[in-house]
Amino acid sequence: MTAFLTPKARLARAQHDLRIGLPIVLGSGVLVAAIETLDAEGLARLNTLGRPDLVLSPYRAETLKARVYTAEHARIALPDGADLRWLRASADPTADLTYPMKGPYLTRREPLDADECRAALALCRRAHLLPAVLVLKVGDAPAGLTRLSLDEIDTLGTPKLRELAAARVPLAVSAAGRVLVFRDDDGDEEHYAVEIGAPDRSMPVLARLHSACFTGDVIGSQKCDCGPQLQAALAAIGAEGAGVLLYLNQEGRGIGLANKMRAYGLQDQGFDTVEANHRLGFADDERDFTIGAQILRAMGFGAVRLMTNNPAKVARMQACGLDVVERVPLAVGRTAENSNYLDTKAKKSGHLL
Repeated sequence: MTAFLTPKARLARAQHDLRIGLPIVLGSGVLVAAIETLDAEGLARLNTLGRPDLVLSPYRAETLKARVYTAEHARIALPDGADLRWLRASADPTADLTYPMKGPYLTRREPLDADECRAALALCRRAHLLPAVLVLKVGDAPAGLTRLSLDEIDTLGTPKLRELAAARVPLAVSAAGRVLVFRDDDGDEEHYAVEIGAPDRSMPVLARLHSACFTGDVIGSQKCDCGPQLQAALAAIGAEGAGVLLYLNQEGRGIGLANKMRAYGLQDQGFDTVEANHRLGFADDERDFTIGAQILRAMGFGAVRLMTNNPAKVARMQACGLDVVERVPLAVGRTAENSNYLDTKAKKSGHLL
C-alpha cells in the first residue's frame, strides 16, 4: 500500500492529519502536533514520549513578548503544569483577554531541529491552521504516523495546476462567458477562471486576480471592498467584450475563513487588519500569486492589463514571468464600515486608494 504514497500524497496526508488532530513525523524524527486540533488525550500521549516544546511564528511570539532568535520561528520550553488550555491560549490571540497571564516564555537559543520547525509551521499555514505546534524529537516514532523527509518538505509552495473542466456559462455582464476549473495536483483548493469573449492571446488581456471572499462576495459584508471589486471587474471585462477574471480560493489573504473570522474578532478589539494577522501568527499576506500566473500562462496569455490597486501584486506577477503592461485601478466599494480597513491597506500594504 505504501507504494502508492508519493511525496505529494504524503504532503496532502500530513496536512489532513494535522487538521484532524493527529501528529506527524518530520525529517530526522521530529514529532509534530498542531495546537489548534490537539486534544487532551493526544497531549497526554505526547507527554509519555518526552517533554515537547512549543513552536510559534515570530509574529505570535513577539505578541506574547517571547524572545525570537531566528527569522522563521520561536521554540519555547513548556513550563511546568502547561496544560491544553495554556497551549491553546498561547496559540490563539482571541483568548488573550480571557487568559492574559500566560508568560513569561523561555525561548531556546540553540537552533534545535530548525528545518523541521520551519516546515511544521508552513504545513499548518497550508492547512489553514493557526501556526503553532508542539515538537518533540523521538528515537522511534509511533507506528502508523505520516512521515515526511526534509526533501519532500522543501517542495512546499510550488503548486502545479492543470485544467480539469470547462463550460459555457452566460453571465449578467456578457452572454459570452466561460468558466474553467483548475486543480492543484497536491490536493489543495481548486481555482477558477472566468473568460469573457474571445481574448486575443497575442495581445495584453484585461485581467483581474480576485481572491475568494465569502463574506464580501456572497453575503455582502461591509467590512471590505471585495464584493464591489468583483462586480466592478466583471462589469469592466463585459464592457470591453473580452478578458479574464481569476477567482482564486485564497480566502482572507490566504489564511482561510476560520482565521479570517478570528482576525475580524481582533479587529473588533481595536487592532487593524495587519495587526490582527500578525497576532494570529500570519504575515500581512499569505497568498501565492504563482497560482494566478500559472493559470494565465496555461490559458495562453503572456501579457496582462491587471485590474488592481496593489502595486505589490503587479510586481509579483512580473516576477512570475507575466508582462504587466498596465495597472488598471479598481477603487470601488468604500463604506463607513470599511474605511479604516482601506486606509490601513493604503498605509501599511501600499495599495493605491
